[in-house]
Amino acid sequence: MGGLVEDTVNIREIMLEDAQDIQKIRMAISDDDAEIDFNKMVEQQISTGNKKLSLVAEMDGAVIGYMISTTLYAGFGVKKSAWIMAIGVHPNYMGQGIGLKLANKICEIYKSKGVKHIYSSVLWDSTDVLSFFKKLGFERSDFINLKKKL
Repeated sequence: MGGLVEDTVNIREIMLEDAQDIQKIRMAISDDDAEIDFNKMVEQQISTGNKKLSLVAEMDGAVIGYMISTTLYAGFGVKKSAWIMAIGVHPNYMGQGIGLKLANKICEIYKSKGVKHIYSSVLWDSTDVLSFFKKLGFERSDFINLKKKL
């Protein structure tokens, strides 16, 4: 894989200063996320000690991708597990292995912590995201997502 953009990408822990860059990436992907307060989301990750569990991909000093995750310790029959809450790569860098690099690093971190399962939730018609997770080895879990409209 030598020479790919992925080879010049640095993966590091998320910092509060990354929130604006993450917001810009989300906006470049979809206007639907305009109302999400990424500053608050990143702040929560850092304040709860999940800083090491959320990463950004950086190239030439610019954040071009991110993955936000957390650890769950119990609930509905699941022991210690992980949850990928958000992932994004700037459209100019999609398809170049950056999301894969972020995901592999997060899996490595969780494996070293003794976590056996990582979960995420994806809209059923998001074929590109489903394909990405399938490439990582994700499969359907035993959970059914439920929602209540308020």
